[in-house]
Amino acid sequence: MILQALTQYYEALVGQGKLERPGWAKSKISYALSINAQGELLQADITKIPPAQDGKKATLIPQSMTLPAPVKRSSGISSNFLWDNSSYLLGIDNKGKPQRSVDCFRACRALHHQLLDGVDTPAAKALLAFFDHWEPAQAQAHPALQEEWEELISSANLVFRYEGAYVHEDPLIRQAWQAHYDADESGPQMACLVTGQVGPVEAVHPAIKGVMGAQSSGAALVSFNAPAFCSYGKEQNLNSPVSKYAAFAYTAALNYLVSDREHSFRVGDTTVLFWAKDGRSAYQDLFLGAMLGESPSYSEGDIANLIKHLLQGDPPQYDEALSQLNLDLGMDFYVLGLAPNAARLSVRFFLRNSFGHFLQNAWAHQERLDIVRPLGDKLDTIPLWRLLGATVNQNSKDKSPSPVMAGEVLRAILTDTRYPATLLNGVTLRIRADHKVDRIRAAILKAYYLKASHPDISKEVLTVSLNPACDDAAYVLGRLFSVLEAIQSTANPGINATIKDKYFSSASATPSRVFPTLINLAQKHLRKMSTGSHIYYDKQLSELTAKLGESFPDRLTLPQQGAFQLGYYHQTQARYTKKEENENV
Repeated sequence: MILQALTQYYEALVGQGKLERPGWAKSKISYALSINAQGELLQADITKIPPAQDGKKATLIPQSMTLPAPVKRSSGISSNFLWDNSSYLLGIDNKGKPQRSVDCFRACRALHHQLLDGVDTPAAKALLAFFDHWEPAQAQAHPALQEEWEELISSANLVFRYEGAYVHEDPLIRQAWQAHYDADESGPQMACLVTGQVGPVEAVHPAIKGVMGAQSSGAALVSFNAPAFCSYGKEQNLNSPVSKYAAFAYTAALNYLVSDREHSFRVGDTTVLFWAKDGRSAYQDLFLGAMLGESPSYSEGDIANLIKHLLQGDPPQYDEALSQLNLDLGMDFYVLGLAPNAARLSVRFFLRNSFGHFLQNAWAHQERLDIVRPLGDKLDTIPLWRLLGATVNQNSKDKSPSPVMAGEVLRAILTDTRYPATLLNGVTLRIRADHKVDRIRAAILKAYYLKASHPDISKEVLTVSLNPACDDAAYVLGRLFSVLEAIQSTANPGINATIKDKYFSSASATPSRVFPTLINLAQKHLRKMSTGSHIYYDKQLSELTAKLGESFPDRLTLPQQGAFQLGYYHQTQARYTKKEENENV
């Protein structure tokens, strides 16, 4: 299913001119070797370009060029056509194996003679003359290589120029490569598992490059590397036959997705890729905004409004650019999570559904997270990265959330299922350690119990803002603790530490041991206040203690502690909101 979806995506991108046909691929080139008609090396030109960063100084990066598809390398010697590193094109490198570099150059020379001996074009003749006359042993003394020597002998990729034009752009040379690629019938004839057609099968699939944490040289999505994985005497990928076309197509599509940093994101150690069947990036833009609460193209408000219009079946009319998208909620949409695993890639999850279904699930997730915001908090929605960050100690050196938990949370959001217990545990541990319930932590508690109902926590607790009518004991205790903290702070302005710093965890776990002491302390604080403040807080204390009855619960379960924390958060935000309103009067 994954390979089929990627192959379809590749064909859609080819139709839009975003990807090349089989046999060609984008490669990063740092230098061009200029040669004359006699094959003499004239100079090495830098082809690097500035990165796409407005107003910033940055190091030059290799230029992406459409070139003959790269070969799959392991430990053997195999040359690319018309481009490669200095080992193959010049017979030199900095790896301390001069004989191997010479062997690489000879393999490269043989390949170019094989493909270009019958091509009657000046560029082809000049290139063959270069390979015939070049001496790797004399390379270090060549004046054209002196200035950029250290960079050239590193892992930089090189191409050729002849009379100011790139050799790989010569029409006859391109035809020669295409004919060679299309005529490659090597490999057994088998039925392809992706296309269903009989043809030559690719034994070693092209590498996937750019996945964070994986090998820089590339990693394999499909790979058999041990006898235990093989059967019926078949070797390597012949155990799951994929045609040369399908292998090229799915890897080209995957490399395109990985390289598109605007339409991918990381969750823990997982690189998340997503695409629509028809290849249009507008679907990716909206999905990114729905999942992360942000978008590179539109504002957060635009994204939210557009999603609402789409889910209601209304065309967006407020913005001309967005109204022309003509999105289909029934469009097949895919989400793929890849994690590094040495030279291979692990599939953390692969989800397929309609675009509208994914949007609906993402929007339902944001609605579950909706909770009263503190003053000054301008975020309409909570981005996924901030949600996961709430489970991590922000003072620690490593602020990365658990990769397993992060993947489970994303899967739960996209499939509209229960959030993992690890999310709740992570937030609960941080609340106990920090004695702090902020917007994100409260939102997680609310969303978790809305999705996973529990008899120990009432729906009346899981509201956006304060619910004064709620009589749930744990919720009322949380409200009471907030009022007691406010009394202490009012009686002792500027106090460095409040009862929250010492008693919050124990009050939420064993109320009967803590609250009598706190209420007695509050009575002393009330006597220090002015008459107005005394009456105001005493009234709140009376109302809340009346809801609790004559005694406090001995223990609160974990869900009840969640209700306590939500009650504390709601009451605290209501206090601050009222204070702000009074100041503005």
